Amino acid sequence: MDSWDEIRTAFQVARAGTVSGAADALGVHHATVIRHIDALEGRLGVKLFQRHARGYTATEAGADLLRVAQATDEQFTQLAGRIKGLGEGVRGDLVITSLASLSPILMPVLVGFQQEYPEIRLQFLTGDRVFRLEYGEAHVAIRAGAQPVEPDNVVQPLVSQRVALVASGSYIERYGRPKDEDDLINHIFVSHVEEPHRAPFFRWLHEKVGPERMVLRATDMRVMTEAIIAGAGIGFVSELALPFYPKLVPVVPSRDEWSAQLWLVTHVDLHRSVKVQTFLSYLKAQAANWTS
Repeated sequence: MDSWDEIRTAFQVARAGTVSGAADALGVHHATVIRHIDALEGRLGVKLFQRHARGYTATEAGADLLRVAQATDEQFTQLAGRIKGLGEGVRGDLVITSLASLSPILMPVLVGFQQEYPEIRLQFLTGDRVFRLEYGEAHVAIRAGAQPVEPDNVVQPLVSQRVALVASGSYIERYGRPKDEDDLINHIFVSHVEEPHRAPFFRWLHEKVGPERMVLRATDMRVMTEAIIAGAGIGFVSELALPFYPKLVPVVPSRDEWSAQLWLVTHVDLHRSVKVQTFLSYLKAQAANWTS
């Protein structure tokens, strides 16, 4: 069918629900949108949308067509992301995704890499959701925990990340320092909103002292770290990042079961591109100094 422009227009109308919204998304005049919809319905011999005062709603036939259009649009997005990453040389966009809590150790690496390769434009994506490498949302992912198993990804171990249970000097002055693990029950803590949490150290702490000792909860590890620094309670910080927080001191020895492996993840289609390989080599060289 030689009507992809019309199908794409219909897809945008369905997403926006209005002709004007689709026109804005496509960068065309609203009359072009109406012409495309009319032409596509005429070509197929069915109504794809119900017109009403508030906009357009897909009919059953329209919904069938739009499911195919959405899949095709996602495939084009995926392809575009891969093509962008395959350019020769160390230049252009390089998108890295990782945990926000790793930003203290990763940011010097990113800045150093960009300074060495000034034609690189970096993006550093963090957030609760996993950015999809197969859709071209990122070139390199640095993930923690169990080994990623998504198909078509190349997975390499980076370093093992140990976690420390720490407090600020102001907290210790006010509440004292725990004598040992058994004394933790007499202290207060900064923790994650999610309970039980998938991280083994959070699960251990909740089992050890109970949720009633968690006086401040958050969803972002950076926020939790700021709360610990401010003296709100005892909490967890990556030992890799601990040198960046001189006001924090460990209060009990770190346990092996609190550790988590960090993994480098790339999509097989981009893994061998020059800029991805160059960045991976640079990151590995820098990471060798993190635990030395």
